[in-house]
Amino acid sequence: MPTEAVLARSLTKRFGEFVAVDDVSFAVQAGEIFGFLGPNGAGKTTTIKMLTGLLRPSDGSATVAGHDVASAATAVKRSIGYMSQAFSLYGDLTVEENIQLFAGLYDVTGARLAERRDWVLGMAGLSEHRTRLTADLSLGWKQRLALGCAVLHQPPILFLDEPTSGVDPISRRQFWDLIYDLAGAGTTVFVSTHYMEEAEYCHRLALMNRGRLIALDRPLHLRESVDEPLLALDADEPARAVEALRELDIVLEAAMFGRTIHVLVTDRDRALREIPETLAAAGRRYRDLREVEPSLEDVFVALVRREGGAVIG
Repeated sequence: MPTEAVLARSLTKRFGEFVAVDDVSFAVQAGEIFGFLGPNGAGKTTTIKMLTGLLRPSDGSATVAGHDVASAATAVKRSIGYMSQAFSLYGDLTVEENIQLFAGLYDVTGARLAERRDWVLGMAGLSEHRTRLTADLSLGWKQRLALGCAVLHQPPILFLDEPTSGVDPISRRQFWDLIYDLAGAGTTVFVSTHYMEEAEYCHRLALMNRGRLIALDRPLHLRESVDEPLLALDADEPARAVEALRELDIVLEAAMFGRTIHVLVTDRDRALREIPETLAAAGRRYRDLREVEPSLEDVFVALVRREGGAVIG
């Protein structure tokens, strides 16, 4: 496989007058865990559909495992594994029957099928549950089974489109342990997610907004890219406190971050003076106003704001 497992050059997709993906270019190196992030409507899924041969680009080009996505879509599909949020499993089939079905789709037969089936069952923790209906499995088990079916044919590139949506935190952590194992063995992993803690697991991150690529770098470098001061505080009525803070002209963004309020400001010293005054005037009690280092979530909020905000609706 080429050093660049995925290469997009000015990739564009239009639906009539609407531009869903607009002149996007990037490269994913072989063996890399590449995170693909952005708000709803940013163009992530449309880009993935083009890269996996499901949609033809309107303009630009892309290669996956060295195959052109427009002229060699069949070769692209043979070279990848794909797992979506819906898992693509058949609930009325047993665990083993699902594996058998995907083996047929990927032309995995004979001794190789037996070996790969046992690997999937072991990886998913389903060796003792091979005859259970898939519909009866927990979400974590379904997730690991779907991952196993997606890599049953040992593809060099794996596409994961928000695969952990709705899965509990422990199962998500176990899932990412498996992703690291696959990447350590040489598989390139291209994953879209809206969980910021998952973004930290990626080697590099690309951020999409309004169909365009607005940032691409390592997580650490992205955190360092926000140079505006970030303050944090706790408030008794945080939602109303956020409303009051957004009225300040020095506040670029105020948002909930767990139980804490994060406030991105233009002037640290003014903010430390005016935030207490504003909250007091609004009758909102607060505690522990302090400067903090930005998280990836703070970074992405700031970057999306700089690019005109997310698409609403």
